[in-house]
Amino acid sequence: MTTAQRGRPGPRRTLTDEAIVTAALELLDRRGADAVSIRGIAAELGVAPNALYTYFPDKAAVLRAVADRLIGEYDLGALANPARPWRQRLHDLALSLRSRLLDHPGATAMLLGAPMDGPRALALGEALLAVVGEAGLDERDAARASYLLIVYVLGSIALEAAEVEPTRPAPPEAQRVAARKAAFDAVPATTYPLTAASADVMSRYITTEQFRWGLDRVIDGFAGPAAAAHQ
Repeated sequence: MTTAQRGRPGPRRTLTDEAIVTAALELLDRRGADAVSIRGIAAELGVAPNALYTYFPDKAAVLRAVADRLIGEYDLGALANPARPWRQRLHDLALSLRSRLLDHPGATAMLLGAPMDGPRALALGEALLAVVGEAGLDERDAARASYLLIVYVLGSIALEAAEVEPTRPAPPEAQRVAARKAAFDAVPATTYPLTAASADVMSRYITTEQFRWGLDRVIDGFAGPAAAAHQ
């Protein structure tokens, strides 16, 4: 082997936008939001940090792409399927988003702080506007209703993610309910009688049951303005 052959560098690892976003998400899940940096993502991929700037100008752009993937990974065909009632399609969307995002609790704060203007999020938003419009809302109210639904989903997720370690599997829901119930039971009933009387319900605030209850009422409200307009 010649000196030239011994000194020849190995082949460069091929990067893509998707590979960088995947590495960022894996780093987020494993080590938390503080570990997600250009340098950290580059180390995850085994490349120099400068290699990432060909694809993203800065860390903020990477995080926006991560948010776009998390928000936009939904079957738009199912959302647009006219054979299913619009209410059921909205239910399925909200529950799917909640499930997917809770798989990445460390991403919650990032999602709340990142603009949702990537191509996947925009496509989802466009489909959501169309479904909400099936409730009979005009364009302005359909836009407001779409925003309300997303705020409800993200707000619920933020409260749930705040209860768990972002880099560890969440304890079972029943275990978290029991811990909340014990905390409410310690509240003096003589001072806070309404709280004490509602302890069983309040201990179940951050649950799938409560999420579904609130979701029903949010979606019921979409049909209300349309119905009133036709009276």
